[in-house]
Amino acid sequence: MENLVEQLSKSQPYYRKYLGGIVITFMIMPATLILDCVITNRNLDGSYAKDSRYSEKQSADIIKAITYNDSIKERVSDTTIIDSASVGSTLTLQEVQKLIELHNKVRADVGVGPVTWSKKLATYAQEWANHLAVKGCRMEHRPNSGKWKQEYGENLFMGTAGYYGVADAVKSWESEKKYYHGQTIDTSNVYKLGHYTQIVWENTKQIGCAKIECEGNIIVVCNYNPPGNFLRQKPYKLPEAKK
Repeated sequence: MENLVEQLSKSQPYYRKYLGGIVITFMIMPATLILDCVITNRNLDGSYAKDSRYSEKQSADIIKAITYNDSIKERVSDTTIIDSASVGSTLTLQEVQKLIELHNKVRADVGVGPVTWSKKLATYAQEWANHLAVKGCRMEHRPNSGKWKQEYGENLFMGTAGYYGVADAVKSWESEKKYYHGQTIDTSNVYKLGHYTQIVWENTKQIGCAKIECEGNIIVVCNYNPPGNFLRQKPYKLPEAKK
């Protein structure tokens, strides 16, 4: 199947969803797009069941969103100076701002509180993005054990470089919203909506993302803390349940 995909991709772009070992490939124009998300699937005890060039307003918005020390209870002050070294990955400040903005818009649409940026998570995401590039520019999640053990929630995206960017990653994950109607997460539905439910997971408070270009593609990795997509749970309480 991989050989066929590789042959077809030479004649026309494609996008691919890779979820829990299932790969679904679609031929499209004009570019490549691949998605992936993590299913946390843990038991209740925690074990696994399975630049200075920006405007003052832009800088202020980024400052309010970025967290240096990854403590959910702590936030950076408006006087903190943010530069590229504070981001934690190869993303630009503008890309960081867009990622935070889009994540929080999706969350606000269902009444879930905002997330903040984590330098630690972004560095973690960049390490994995770099690893994927070195390993042949292929989409796969961190394993549940070993050197690259997964510690957080994770969404993945791959698209043709020059056509797709970080904003497209979030928008593609959000597109799965049409499949979510308040149901509990389980193995029968998570493959359709797992990217979206991770974004709106109510207990998630921080995000950190990264990107890498390889073989004409861009890979976007976003990590989430605390992680979402726990089986037998819902991503957030419905409005009537919160009253």
